[in-house]
Amino acid sequence: MKITRTAAALAAVVGLGALGVASTASARIVCNASGDCWHTDSRAAYPHVVLQSHPDDWYFHQKWDNDQKRHWREMHEGRGYYENGVWVSRR
Repeated sequence: MKITRTAAALAAVVGLGALGVASTASARIVCNASGDCWHTDSRAAYPHVVLQSHPDDWYFHQKWDNDQKRHWREMHEGRGYYENGVWVSRR
């Protein structure tokens, strides 16, 4: 009986650890220096490109209609980033 409880506790810890790993790979909102912001599922770094990363729910706390500094861009397939409103594809 004690072994069963220990195994269940171990399984719970492993399961919670897996959730923790999954949450670190969660979606993000990324903005560049020109104010283009978009949703991404991965982290990428590009030379000479400064990107600011925000939690996924950051989007809901912004006033996109009235904000002239930031511009929401749609998620784009493939690797790359927005520069002055234009998608720059990178491999």
